[in-house]
Amino acid sequence: MTPEMVMSIAYQGMRVTLSLAGPILLSALTTGLLISLIQAATQINEMTLTFIPKILAVFTVLVLAGPWLLKIITDFTERLFTSIPGMVM
Repeated sequence: MTPEMVMSIAYQGMRVTLSLAGPILLSALTTGLLISLIQAATQINEMTLTFIPKILAVFTVLVLAGPWLLKIITDFTERLFTSIPGMVM
């Protein structure tokens, strides 16, 4: 196994991680930002107000993007497992 192979696998792993976490984190971020703007406009200073909308947004993203996310991780895993014989020298 060469250093280039290791770096390639690490790079692919990071890309898959970002692809999996990105939609979930972006939905939580945008939901939190919108709730914060509403709180600032209405001067409601309740810290726990953002939890339920964030949970609902993340759940919605997981339901809608779940098949796509599963396809990404299964494709990466299949590619990784099929490339194992070529890595052994």
